[in-house]
Amino acid sequence: MGSREEIVAAAATVMREQGYAHATTKAIAQAAGYSEALLYKHFRDKTALFLAVLKEELPDLVATAARLTELPEKAALGDNLAELTTTALAFYCASFPISVSIFSSRDLLRTHRDTLENGPDLPIQHVAGYLAAEVELGRLRGDLDVDAAARLLLGACFQEAFLASFEERPPRPDLALRLAATLENLG
Repeated sequence: MGSREEIVAAAATVMREQGYAHATTKAIAQAAGYSEALLYKHFRDKTALFLAVLKEELPDLVATAARLTELPEKAALGDNLAELTTTALAFYCASFPISVSIFSSRDLLRTHRDTLENGPDLPIQHVAGYLAAEVELGRLRGDLDVDAAARLLLGACFQEAFLASFEERPPRPDLALRLAATLENLG
């Protein structure tokens, strides 16, 4: 039987090139080298396949933030922030071309929203949790609004992903480090 991992990898490629709305299960199966029927043995529909792509083919922003929250003192504040912002920027740059077409149809957006296990603010919650852990250690100011800081950080990464995608260029190589340094200065 065909490899689930190969199907997910092919879906990521097709969705990156065509966007979610225009990537057909037939094109994904063909890119993976399998029949469309085999694709449906692994996934109930294209939305389930899309969610697998988000979880398995993109940098795991939530896992990075959760790991940093558990042991923030394992590394220097600047190193933790650099890892977090680098992962966030990579996540948004990889996911933006895939998911932007979801907004092309209200029905498609509604269907996708209804299938999400967790809301789209999950990364914000985890990044805010990590920042709160750094506040607890005294490495960030005690009066820092961690929710606002998380939103600013992730919003900046999302904006850069949008611009890079729109301009068909890689993200600015120094941006993640500059964002990390700006947050570190709040310490």
